[in-house]
Parts: sequence; structure tokens; C-alpha cells
Amino acid sequence: MSGFVDEAQLHARAGDGGAGAVSFRREAHVSRGGPDGGDGGHGGDVWLVADLNQASLLGFKDHPFRRAADGAHGSGKRRHGRRGADLAVPVPVGTVVADPDGSVLHDLSAPGDRWLAAEGGQGGRGNARFLSNTRRAPAFAEQGEHGEERWLRLELKLVADVAVVGFPNAGKSTLVSAISSARPKIADYPFTTLQPHLGIVRVGRPGDETELVVADVPGLVEGAAEGRGLGHRFLRHTERARVLVVLVDLASATGTSAADQLEIVLGELGRYDRHLLERPRLVVGSKVDVAGAHAGSDAELDLEISAVTGRGVQELVRRMAALVAAARVAKPDEAASEVGWGAAAPTEDDAHPSGAAPAGTGAFVVHRPVPEGLFVERTAQHAWHVAGRDARRAVNFSDLTDDAALAEAVRRLRRLGVDRALVRAGAHDGDEVTVGLLSFTWFRDQPVELSEERGDARGARRRRGRDVR
Repeated sequence: MSGFVDEAQLHARAGDGGAGAVSFRREAHVSRGGPDGGDGGHGGDVWLVADLNQASLLGFKDHPFRRAADGAHGSGKRRHGRRGADLAVPVPVGTVVADPDGSVLHDLSAPGDRWLAAEGGQGGRGNARFLSNTRRAPAFAEQGEHGEERWLRLELKLVADVAVVGFPNAGKSTLVSAISSARPKIADYPFTTLQPHLGIVRVGRPGDETELVVADVPGLVEGAAEGRGLGHRFLRHTERARVLVVLVDLASATGTSAADQLEIVLGELGRYDRHLLERPRLVVGSKVDVAGAHAGSDAELDLEISAVTGRGVQELVRRMAALVAAARVAKPDEAASEVGWGAAAPTEDDAHPSGAAPAGTGAFVVHRPVPEGLFVERTAQHAWHVAGRDARRAVNFSDLTDDAALAEAVRRLRRLGVDRALVRAGAHDGDEVTVGLLSFTWFRDQPVELSEERGDARGARRRRGRDVR
């Protein structure tokens, strides 16, 4: 089984809220004790946390389910239930969270970043909360709210200082193994590397060393920006690199010249994300030990190396360290994928092939308002459904057969403006309305016409009143 997984699914299930208690005070010498039911505890939340100790999404491959603890129920003597424990799910730094349809929700690009994946349900209120001057002995309480539950897509984009890119079998894995302790698979056929590898390169004297994280990105082919050869999966690992090393094969088995390789690789990078071409980069010719005398003369190379003999390798490491140090000084607190590499505001031309926000646009984090209130939708010719968190909570009682509980539910719905919303939607007297577990036949208290000027019942009442006077 592969030890590196960069795509996975997550089923986040927050905890349910505890139910409120129905209880009355019963003590000696107290003839009519009042209600003393406690509230239920809130359910726990599910959080995603970027953790440096996580290297891949392997833990989600066979077990994608994560659930937080439920809140405890309330009890008598106004004892509230405990809150459910939150669940912190560690993910690798660089994990992008998306909806099942691919819409990006959040980018955990820095260590310690947290994102709320599923919100716990609120606990129900006990009957002590419903005591009033007109309701001295409420025999009902609220049920706990169900926690949020949803599927999410996780994609890992490696966070590396240097990304080594090039054609298949260009010597990328050999180079990374020569300058670090990484041991990727090396063979003499294309696409030997099917997953990225990270290597740590140390430059300088002991005690005063500079560490570089170098990523061996699997080989690119022409058309990678359109997804050919798993191009999207490979190319996304270049988005966060501070420096690019373009490796061209000076002894290509296919006969492709160094200039053509360079043109194709830069073209694919630019089509995937044009901001990648603005990153600091080194163009390096590999396999100089077996190449001809004039190999690479048609391309503008910064350096020629041989990872097998060691020729030019240390010079390459020094140049990489210098470029990375300059990039860290320029942007010490920002990942290479964020705004700052000369990127402009996102435009229509910046559309990412996969539908996600491209690197360099600063559009990774998408803030969407939490749905509140209520909305009305027609389910049949004379049937309506009132949806929304507030509407569900308004009728979420333990016993709706109790007249007091039903009266409280009606009062809450009217306060939320359900009558006005139904009128706006076109409901008529006698229509069936469903709110949560409550279904009823709806009638307006007074016939109301919609106002053409204001579009609400209140404006119609005011205008009709003026006509009568």
C-alpha cells in the first residue's frame, strides 16, 4: 500500500445537542414546586487542524469518518448537561478543503491553521426556561439539535521550498536522492515516480545550517495542464514552491532537444497557472556525463549537472539556497501560493482547469454566510415546506401534543415571520405547511393582499387602512 496519499474524502459528523429536561421541584414542605429542568449540552464541533507531523492523507484513505461527541441531556434541579468534546482532526499543512462538487472552502496553508468542518448541534432548553406569569407549570422542553454532517474533499498541495519539474525520466529522483536522504524509486523507464517525494537538504556548516525542502514532482508530459498523464495531480504540488528547478534531459532517449523540453515544461506550467512563470527558477541540464559535447547548446541553461558523478551538484545546491533565502526574506510569512509573486487580482483568465481557485490569486479561502432565518419552498400544488435552522428550532419540542408547547411553537413561528413569508410565496388559506416534524393547515388571521409598492403584508394593511378612512 502506498505511503503517500494526496487526495481523500472526509465525512465530518458533529455531535448532537442534548435534550432539555422536564422536571419539577419536589421537596418536603414545598407543596407546589416550580419547573427545574436543566438545559442539554451543545454537541462537539469537528475541526481540521494543519499539523506539521502529518505528511499525507493516508489516514483518511480507508477510514474517512470522523465524529465529535454528543452533548449530555439536562436533568432536574436545573442541572445542565455537559458539552460534547470537540474533535480536532490533524491534516498535513497545505491541505485544501472543498465541497463534493469541487468548490474550495478553505486552504490550511500554515501550521496551526484551523477550520470548522462541522458545527455541533445546540442543546435543548429545559422546562425551567419556559416559566412565565401566564405559564406557571410548563410540561415541555426542547429537544437537542442534530449536529452538522457532510462529506468533504481533501487535496494536499505540498509545501516545499524547491520543486523539481521536468520530463519523465529526466533524472529528478536521482537528483533528489543525491542531495538529500530521500530514497525515491529510480529506474531507466519513464514514470518511475508516480507520487511526489520530499527531501531535506542542509546547506552550510553544522550549527549554522540552512534547511531546504525539495519536492520531486512526477514527470510532466505535453498536455499536463489539461490533465494528461495525471497532470493536475502533479502540477498542483508546484503551486506552493518558492523556487522552481526545471530539469531538462541532455541525453533524452526520445531525442527531444533541451530547448523543446524547456519550452514544453514552461508552457504547461503557464497554462496551469501563469503565476508559476513568475517564480524564481533555475534551468538545469541533467545527465551531462552521458550527453554529447553540444547537448543543451540550443537552450539557455543556468547549470549543467550529473547527479551520478556529482558534477555541478553542489553548485546547484548553493544556487537553490540563495534563491530560497531571497524568497524567504521577501515573503517571510506567506506561502508562495498567496498574493505577492507579482500576481494581480483574479480575473476570468485565471480560471483553474479543475474549477478551483488558482495559485497566486489569494482566492483560496472562501467565506460564505451561515444560513440563518427561514425560507419557504413549494413541494406540491397546495403544500409548502418552511426550512431553515431557526424554523426547525422553533418547533423542536419534546411533546407537541401539549397545548402549551404547541402555542409556544406557533408564537415562535409568528415572531420569525412565517405568515408573511408564506403570503409572499403565494400560499393560500387551507394549504398544508410543514416545519420540521410539525405539519398543519395554514390560514391567515386576516385576509391580506400583497402590496405592489412594498411587497409585504404590512404595507398592504397600512394602505387599506388609509382607504377606509
